[in-house]
Amino acid sequence: MDKQLEEKINKKIAEVADKSNEIFKIIKSLDELKTHSDSFGYGIVIGRLYNSFYYQCRRILKRNPTSEEFDEFLEILNKKQKEILNSLKLS
Repeated sequence: MDKQLEEKINKKIAEVADKSNEIFKIIKSLDELKTHSDSFGYGIVIGRLYNSFYYQCRRILKRNPTSEEFDEFLEILNKKQKEILNSLKLS
């Protein structure tokens, strides 16, 4: 994966952890989903990261990601999974 792209994805993961309060606000504002807050919150995080991955590919590489780059993105998510889940622990 392009190093600049990988750096942006890692920064976004850190940003998600720093802004976990925004995710909790979204969860709390949707009463129906409160009982599923862990999976819903994780879905929001993954959605943000997925969106960022595609946006950064287009911005940095001037094209959509290749299958190989997408697989590398999934590897990053897998490696950072515990960090992401820990950022979503309710206080």
